[in-house]
Amino acid sequence: MQRRKFMKLVGAATAALPLEALAQRVPIRIGLLASGSATSHYTVNLIKAIKQGLFDFGLIDGRDYLLLPRYAEGDYERFPALARELAQTGITIILAHTIASVRAAQKLNPPISIVMLSINDPVGAGLVASLSKPAGNTTGLANLEEDLTTKLLEFQRSIVPTARTMAALVNPRNPTHSSFLEKLRAQAEVFGIKVLPAELTTPDALEDVFAGLAAQRPNLLQIMSDSGIFDLSERIAALALMHRIPSFATSPEFVGEGGLLAYGASRRRLFIRSGYYVKRILEGARAGDLPVEQPTRVELWINVRTAKALNVVVPTVLLAQADEVIE
Repeated sequence: MQRRKFMKLVGAATAALPLEALAQRVPIRIGLLASGSATSHYTVNLIKAIKQGLFDFGLIDGRDYLLLPRYAEGDYERFPALARELAQTGITIILAHTIASVRAAQKLNPPISIVMLSINDPVGAGLVASLSKPAGNTTGLANLEEDLTTKLLEFQRSIVPTARTMAALVNPRNPTHSSFLEKLRAQAEVFGIKVLPAELTTPDALEDVFAGLAAQRPNLLQIMSDSGIFDLSERIAALALMHRIPSFATSPEFVGEGGLLAYGASRRRLFIRSGYYVKRILEGARAGDLPVEQPTRVELWINVRTAKALNVVVPTVLLAQADEVIE
């Protein structure tokens, strides 16, 4: 009898709560359009960083939100269907970290707030009107990739001063890669270095691409910034080492997977920062009114183990500049 009375009191108290208070007890749904596979290190760490960022801004997984990832498995043509699938689940926000996934999310009707996680030149790609005033339903984080070519080339030449050929691993479906490649060619030619593009269209083609690279015997390998390519970082680093090609990238995390050197903004930091945008949007801010942020810190990572395996010498002065040295 006492238990029945208690349950009635609880029910009455719940019924008396304002509707907005009840709504807050239901986790919101956040969609994620991921370029790679669910099991890759890159994607696993991406999701951990997103959840860390949400936690930092007071949002608890399972209590305040549910993260619903969808994986393109390296096939960017799947993004429109994956975006529509997420929209049907009743999501409030979509997180996207490729140009193709942002564009797919922007075509949804009715519109859903979009947070970019780490995007190459979002203004040049036509995703937002400007960094300070993005407009529409999109905001988030850029990655400064368009500004890193000169410095990365300087690091490459300090480690392999006799380099005359450089392979560039590119994704032909990434619209920024053609302009990035032009800039790389122009700057490399000043130093007598010829750039050899190597197109990676699907993850399954990676071994064949490296077989073709090995036949050209390049002195350097530059990994162009692309989430689908970075998703394969562990395999790329291993293949570069196997074919004895020093590998360079703009994602510091690539060095953690075995790459030789990277100079750029930490993807992990950018993914964590996405929590700020999610919180602001949930508080009522309009995505297009929130300025797109660029990294405030660019990091230099060097893998000395990889250097020794390749029998290349990293200058002491360069090691002294590094933010992270893996030995």
